[in-house]
Amino acid sequence: MYIVVVGAGKVGWNLARELIGKGNEVTVIESDASRFAMVEEELEHAVHYGDGSELWVLERAGVARADMVIAVTGDDEDNILICQVAREKYGVERVIARCNNPRNLQHFELLGIKPAVSATDLILRLIEHEVPRYGFLHLLDLPQERLEIIEIEVAEGSPAAGALVKDLGLPDGSLAIAILRHGTGFVPLADSVIEAGDEVLIVLDTGLETKITERFQPPAEAA
Repeated sequence: MYIVVVGAGKVGWNLARELIGKGNEVTVIESDASRFAMVEEELEHAVHYGDGSELWVLERAGVARADMVIAVTGDDEDNILICQVAREKYGVERVIARCNNPRNLQHFELLGIKPAVSATDLILRLIEHEVPRYGFLHLLDLPQERLEIIEIEVAEGSPAAGALVKDLGLPDGSLAIAILRHGTGFVPLADSVIEAGDEVLIVLDTGLETKITERFQPPAEAA
């Protein structure tokens, strides 16, 4: 693929290096002169100097023939603008944006900039995954498809503890796709037994979380 990366900070530089190593043609755009000079020593002609939010800079980088545009500058407004211009003016079908402030994620979504990647949000999800007391974790949201994948811990005394997968009583529109137990995971069969302390991955239609979580909590918590 031909990929245009806007922003040659640590994220953009390392990303470009990896993409080039995988055989892609990459152009990086950087507006800071000292940073540009540093990156140019390694990437040479693959890096262009200029403001990636300006049309002539994008055009010089060949955005019109790009298969993908990745905006990873330190400014969320610039990243939104770059992705919008790439998609709407130059017809780039695949855009990826970095979201520096997770509070701005809703703005990316409202403007249709997807996927928007927030390092803070990703780290928070990892923390939630590692800390059992959170109990419930969204792993993946697919709003356009109206699907989610969640991970939920099986509490002691819950209806799910000791039940067979086929007897879980999950609502229509949901399916248990994996069980994590003692550091390993497996795809369950209908006769697989769910144990307290297991973490169950479920794919579901949006809006079914409450009906599902009550099956994995003790009666007092569910009430």
